Amino acid sequence: MADEQITASKDTDWPSIVTLSLSILTASLGTTIANVALPTLTQYFAAPFHQIQWIVIGYLVAMTITVVLAGRLGDLFGLKRMLVLGMVIFSGASLLCALAPDLWLLVGARMLQGIGGAFMMTLTVALMSQIASTSSIGRAMGLLGTMLAVGTALGPLLGGLLIQTTGWRALFLVLLGLGLLATMMTIYCLPPQEERKDGNTPDRKSKWFDLPTTAIMRNLANIVANAAVAAVMMTTLVVGPFYLGFSLDLSEAIIGLVMAVGPVISIFSGVPSGKLVDVLGTQSVLTIGLSTLILGSTIFVIVPDGPNIAFYCLAIAVLAVGYQLFQAANNTAVMVNMPPDERGTASGLLNLSRNIGLIFGASAMGAIFAFGVGSGAIENATQQQITDGLQLTFGLAAAMIIMAFWMVCRQRSRQQAH
Repeated sequence: MADEQITASKDTDWPSIVTLSLSILTASLGTTIANVALPTLTQYFAAPFHQIQWIVIGYLVAMTITVVLAGRLGDLFGLKRMLVLGMVIFSGASLLCALAPDLWLLVGARMLQGIGGAFMMTLTVALMSQIASTSSIGRAMGLLGTMLAVGTALGPLLGGLLIQTTGWRALFLVLLGLGLLATMMTIYCLPPQEERKDGNTPDRKSKWFDLPTTAIMRNLANIVANAAVAAVMMTTLVVGPFYLGFSLDLSEAIIGLVMAVGPVISIFSGVPSGKLVDVLGTQSVLTIGLSTLILGSTIFVIVPDGPNIAFYCLAIAVLAVGYQLFQAANNTAVMVNMPPDERGTASGLLNLSRNIGLIFGASAMGAIFAFGVGSGAIENATQQQITDGLQLTFGLAAAMIIMAFWMVCRQRSRQQAH
């Protein structure tokens, strides 16, 4: 049992909810705000792109390898205390990024920032599951999904505006300001930690590697499904620009507008998805969400030959709704099934599986698309070849979601049998 837990309130704790929403918004903003600065930084540091891209990759890698550790530290030493530590690391790293005199110091500072972001992303979900009441936990998870989508979509927009007006260092000064604000709000707005009443001090060294394997195995299907869904959503971001640009021959501005369809729908469907979880229950909404994701992937497979932007937008819209339904239900199902002193680890595993899925979607699914196109250079491929690659990629994506659906149903049947 954990030595410290957050004291939950029966009433809606809006200061805590706003604080946790700001935490996940700031961490997700850190993921995407630097992307738009890569061309500027290439010129500023006079470095090749394969080095400059580590400004983005470093953040993601550091976050991925730290999320489970962050959750475990939260379970052992207190969720609120470790969240504050993560925010301090994030804020300090943001200042180092803004002051970095050369590329590799900037990359190192971004990796440190990613470590802080891992604490913020992981412990925010765990704390929200403790603070929210049983009747509103779905809405709370839906709100976090909305803020995650807002941060992801806002990053490039805010980054572009700041670079154009004040320069690239302002990107990290904004993150510094948000990190400091989130730190102060966490200290003063979150409920106090409740000390153990038995007076015993746990042997933290003996529990350091004592992962809650039984509870993890009970939610393994949900964790695997989380990775599969993340891979599919990343696939849309990797494959989409090629289809829109080379097959539909759209301009960069129109491509950006079409690519914004998914994030915008995700923003507006997050909270309603959470409300649906509170009304129908996690299993029903999981079924609806995964079915919707299968439908969205299938629309890509049956896209007519030749340019068809309507089919593309329809598929993206369906996938975005399915993603938010799945996220709200899946996160709620996992966190509710875990004991309070193991929720940090559970949240870390969810974030780890999500990041692994994103990496798989960007690498393996991108390679499958290139294989499906069958042309040495994608820019030289015909419209039909691009469409063939799209259909193959999302055919496999649909198969992945179907497999995840089967695993979740099988896990539920076993739990009901026991």
